[in-house]
Order: sequence, then structure tokens, then C-alpha cells
Amino acid sequence: MPQLPILSGAEVVKTLERGGYRIVRQRGSHIRLASPARPQWPVTVPRHKTIGRGLLRKIIQDAELSVEEFLDLLQK
Repeated sequence: MPQLPILSGAEVVKTLERGGYRIVRQRGSHIRLASPARPQWPVTVPRHKTIGRGLLRKIIQDAELSVEEFLDLLQK
């Protein structure tokens, strides 16, 4: 499994938007995104300067993406 980079919250949001997710709401420093395919299961991303690898892995899992798929979206 490839090692995940340390990204900012804004970079994670942009990457998920490339994967079809849209911002549903923002409350404080947390952004909630939803996919049209599963709007009842939103993904929450903290808008922090850095997001640790463990939290990033959980966000990827919540978005039902593989690490490889996420890294491909990040490269686009």
C-alpha cells in the first residue's frame, strides 16, 4: 500500500471534488461533502493546515475510495 502524503484540508476537499463529491455545508472549520450516488452518507473534512495520515486514511475509507484511487485523483 502506498504511503499517504500529508495534505491540507483544502487539498483533500479539492481532491474529493475531482472524484464527484460536492460541498454540502461548512460549519466552522469542518466541511461536509456528499456524493450524488450516496447523499445520505456525507464525508466530513476538517479545514486544517495539515491532516495526518491516519485521519486521511479514514476520510478515504468514508468516501469509499481506495488509496490508489485517491492518489490518482490527487495527481489530476
